[in-house]
Amino acid sequence: MYNKSYSFLPIMEETFQDPSSTSANISPEQTSSACQNTSSDYQSEFIPALCGIIFIVGFIGNGLVITVLCLHNGRKTVANIYMLNLAIADFLFLATLPLWATYYAFGFSWLFGLMMCKISSSLLCVNLFASIFFITCMSMDRYSAIVHPFQSQRRTVQQACFIAFAVWGFASLFSLPTLYFRDLQHIESLGVDACVMAFPREHYSKWCAGMALLKNVFGFLMPLIVLVYCYLGIGLHLWKSQGPWPTKLKRDKSLKMVAAVVLAFIICWLPFHILTFLDALTWLNVVNDCKVTTVIDALMPFVFCIGFANSCVNPLLYCFVGNQFREKLKHLFKLIPAHFISNRLSSSSRKESDPRETIRVGGPEEGRAKLIKEYCFRMQKK
Repeated sequence: MYNKSYSFLPIMEETFQDPSSTSANISPEQTSSACQNTSSDYQSEFIPALCGIIFIVGFIGNGLVITVLCLHNGRKTVANIYMLNLAIADFLFLATLPLWATYYAFGFSWLFGLMMCKISSSLLCVNLFASIFFITCMSMDRYSAIVHPFQSQRRTVQQACFIAFAVWGFASLFSLPTLYFRDLQHIESLGVDACVMAFPREHYSKWCAGMALLKNVFGFLMPLIVLVYCYLGIGLHLWKSQGPWPTKLKRDKSLKMVAAVVLAFIICWLPFHILTFLDALTWLNVVNDCKVTTVIDALMPFVFCIGFANSCVNPLLYCFVGNQFREKLKHLFKLIPAHFISNRLSSSSRKESDPRETIRVGGPEEGRAKLIKEYCFRMQKK
């Protein structure tokens, strides 16, 4: 027999049931609600494969977003600052995903040492909070630009950078308990060294419930209230303004993309927060039904993977919904051939031409055309 919430090992925080607590470690009130283990072998096969797909798509996508936003030579905007930091948060988390996939594949045996156990868990927690915080910042920026356009002109990139720095600070602050309590413990029943949340045994249930509610309140509920307020305000403002509805939406091209990012986050993380809240109720003995615990145990790995998938959805939204990002991406791809041709011409000129001879060009477009023409001419000579 297992305690209600110890049936399989944790990936993030205490919401993944911690096997380090057996009947010798739990309080008497917990044992009264003991439920039978419901874990199955599919987790060691299906979850690593799913994590691998999420890692490949998300790592490439967010890496491309970071590259495009960093190499873009145009004017930096407040929205771009938040978008860049959101991509960095997802990128850092995805870098640790192969470790968690290996963790599942090897039957919850952590092979990477105590330090990586703490760092990987902390990055996962930082990503959970930083993602929703930056999405909230993006939504507030759109609200300010549409509802209060004159006041929003005062906002600067420097202010956005300061806010981004504060967001990283708050997200790191919320991850400190994870950094402190994560530990490697040997699980006799499984014969593995697991990466678990080693809360004090005498207050284990309270710690688990408290951390779960912390994520629910600060990582979802409060930002959701701000998001609802922002988009209700935007909707009412567009409804009252003159002109047909399609014309109103075209006035701010970023609104559609930000709304899609917000909707994707809610869809991906809402199931996780619902199960996390139910799990907190079981820790507090508000819910003692073993059927509820069985449902939590069975669904938690899947809802976690759905939440992980949000990290690879955002780059796809930028490409298919964000017109400005598509233009920047096209511009980057246009620069790559020109840069390659320029390097080939420079190398060829050093071999064939007089060292004092140079190619004089006008503007960037004229220069690129001359470089391509010269490259084609040299290739024909060869």
